[in-house]
Amino acid sequence: MAPRLVGQCAPVRDLVLCGRGDAVSDAALVSLVLGHAEEAVGRGVLDRHPLPEGLWSLCAEDLMCHEGIGPAAAARLLASLELSRRAALRGDDRRPVISGPEDVARLCCPQMRGLDREHFWALALNTKNQLVRTIEVSVGSLNASIVHPREVFKDAVKVSAASIVVVHNHPSGDPTPSGADIQLTRRLVKAGDVLGIEVLDHVVIGGSGEHASLRDLGLM
Repeated sequence: MAPRLVGQCAPVRDLVLCGRGDAVSDAALVSLVLGHAEEAVGRGVLDRHPLPEGLWSLCAEDLMCHEGIGPAAAARLLASLELSRRAALRGDDRRPVISGPEDVARLCCPQMRGLDREHFWALALNTKNQLVRTIEVSVGSLNASIVHPREVFKDAVKVSAASIVVVHNHPSGDPTPSGADIQLTRRLVKAGDVLGIEVLDHVVIGGSGEHASLRDLGLM
């Protein structure tokens, strides 16, 4: 039997506090974060900004267009989303193995989906290709990221990475590598050769889980 969905603020809060958040609807959870008793408020937000891409791409102006949502409530929801993004980015102690671009997409797509600017990350790996750390290198503009090899390898050296996989998103949704992506990848490969840290791949994340591997495309 499906769990009963609760729309009133106090019961929703009580269910979340006792570890039964899974029994609460998405809309009721959004309403709780916003501080509203009515599930309809959260439903209105999700109708206009559906899970998951819609919420990930929210900004304060989007939220405050809804009646009854002011700066304080908008800040609470945006802070919750940012904490979720950071928690997913940092991962856990199981150290997932990165054996191909599909593993990169599985790890990074949930965090990069819906971002409105290019984010460039480096996945630092050990000798068994296990993830040691996800390094956020830079945040760029709508269609470009500013990346210097020094910034890519600085933290990789600190954690004694044996190799790295670099990954960035295309907010347009098209994962096709640009000329600048190809040039940067080749610079990083040369820098990695000097430092003894192999660049295994450069994966571009597009929309709806689409991705492109420069290694598979023969571009590095």
